[in-house]
Amino acid sequence: MNHVPHELQEEFPEAAQILHQLKMSDARLEALCERYGAVNHEIYLIETEVSPAGDAATEDLKKERLALKDDIAQVLRKVGAIG
Repeated sequence: MNHVPHELQEEFPEAAQILHQLKMSDARLEALCERYGAVNHEIYLIETEVSPAGDAATEDLKKERLALKDDIAQVLRKVGAIG
């Protein structure tokens, strides 16, 4: 099982700087990033067995994380930060 956190800087290394700048000027993107961070941290705690959770709950969190990542990627594509 992979216990490495999926931080946004790792997911979008080529856009880390622009992502930081955009979060400061776009409240929606900031909210997406905050929620992504919270969900990602919760998954990390589950995967490292710090916080117990059932398989269904874990899968729901992973789906939410993926959806948030897709939303963030869409914003980054619109500004040309990623391909």
